[in-house]
Amino acid sequence: MYVQPNLKTKKALKEAVKAGLRIDVYSPGPFPANTNGEEFVEGPHYPQPHTWYARVLVKDGAVVKVLS
Repeated sequence: MYVQPNLKTKKALKEAVKAGLRIDVYSPGPFPANTNGEEFVEGPHYPQPHTWYARVLVKDGAVVKVLS
């Protein structure tokens, strides 16, 4: 699972959520992302190598909290 916009670091993800920006969760493959509850995300997107992973709380398809 990934987030949109394509954030380069986990710190940037935390700052964006804290600032109240809408960070959407999506799956590029055949398995859909959770729209409510916990989800695991990674970034940045392909073709860049994944350098961060996070467990997040999602509500209505958007990240509302970074859990770890």
